[in-house]
Amino acid sequence: MTKKQVDTLVIHAHLFTMQGTGVGYIADGAIAVEGSRIVAVDSTEALLSRFESHKTIDAVNCAVLPGLIDAHIHTTCSLLRGVAQDVTNWLMDATMPYGLQMTPAANIAGTRLSVLEGLKAGTTTFGDSESAYPLWGEFFEEIGVRAILSPAFNAFPLEWSEWKEGDIYPFDVKAGRRAMAEAVDFACAWNGAAEGRITTMLGLQAADMVPLEMLREAKEIAQREGLMLHIHVAQGDRETEQIVKRYGKRPIAFLDEIGYLDEQLLAVHLTDATDEEAIQVGKSGASMALCSGAIAIIDGLVPPAHIFRQAGGPVAIGSDQACGNNCCNIFNEMKLTALFNKIKYQDPTIMPAWEVLRMATIEGARAIGLDRKIGSLEVGKEADLILIDLTAPNLSPTLLDPIRNLVPNFVYAASGHEVKSVMVAGKLLVEDYQVLTVNEDAILAEAQAQAQQLEQRVKADSAHQKMVLMEAMAKGKL
Repeated sequence: MTKKQVDTLVIHAHLFTMQGTGVGYIADGAIAVEGSRIVAVDSTEALLSRFESHKTIDAVNCAVLPGLIDAHIHTTCSLLRGVAQDVTNWLMDATMPYGLQMTPAANIAGTRLSVLEGLKAGTTTFGDSESAYPLWGEFFEEIGVRAILSPAFNAFPLEWSEWKEGDIYPFDVKAGRRAMAEAVDFACAWNGAAEGRITTMLGLQAADMVPLEMLREAKEIAQREGLMLHIHVAQGDRETEQIVKRYGKRPIAFLDEIGYLDEQLLAVHLTDATDEEAIQVGKSGASMALCSGAIAIIDGLVPPAHIFRQAGGPVAIGSDQACGNNCCNIFNEMKLTALFNKIKYQDPTIMPAWEVLRMATIEGARAIGLDRKIGSLEVGKEADLILIDLTAPNLSPTLLDPIRNLVPNFVYAASGHEVKSVMVAGKLLVEDYQVLTVNEDAILAEAQAQAQQLEQRVKADSAHQKMVLMEAMAKGKL
């Protein structure tokens, strides 16, 4: 029997396909890859009898999983890592003084750093929500990861210093429309770019940040262009207060009234939603993006992902941003998601490891509308996969029978540093811990240089004296 030639064979793996309702484990598993797609998944013996390959990856003592999905991240914010934790009023009194001093050069340096960090920790798909800026899409194309870019917009005026806490937000409708037009242009131009690795959503920032007529227009545009809407929803008491004052309804009821609760919506956070509201969104066909670490640090809360899933809604995991979470690492988010929900409900069976792993892979893919392409290792899907070194001390020993310990250890013990190799669309981006497509040292050096320039701009602005952590600095606590 003549063997078929393929580009890559991955053999001798502890293979987790995520097919079916569990984790789809295959002992001594193998995958055949041709071009960007998976053409066979079976035992090593079966595939070696059928295929020869240009490249063979021996995954002995490794687990092979679908690439992890970070459904909601603000990549530019890695330059602000560690400057806005352990505070109240996180946005206005800690993050904003830095955010106002970001430049296009700082933005792209932050994005490069965030994506590098995530890639090395096994993230293959990045749901990045940013105001579009130069070189944003180009970098994702260069490094080779999969991206869902959501150009974000709002209708805030450039200068709104007269606004006071508790007042209704001022809107600059002309500026908002320009921003929306730029976001739509970007989303249409980049959707399907990089041979399909880059897709887009429309990143309306939040329902309280644009006037009603723009909300209606954004929905119509997204429907016309076939785009999902990537929106912060019920993300905090400020949003709830603004919408109640402006429309007389809480955010979920308001979004329902204007036709936003459907399969087109990726609702991020739902932090301020009641259980009843979360159930309503979950039953509507909408998806949820959960950011456990960031919401814990920013608000000290656990978002209602468990309730949302019980209502039938798919949940994806996001890392949010490094100034509100400190890392771009889905292993970290999986662990925090499992632990926080067990604590919240005082029930150790809530959010078991296998469910959380599915949220980072196949369920996350369903939440962002890409489950036909990624999220599981199946014939016909894109070859997005990661190799995890099981000989790492924190993942040792490997136990298989009567209880297999690998999935619990991925969620509760892994840090991401055990990711040995990463493939996206059939192309190796990381091999034996080395990033192949970009210069890691240059990215780190530029991020450091841009961050130092950023902090000098912040120091030169007298507003920095009002930052909530200045007292801690003065007392030598930082």
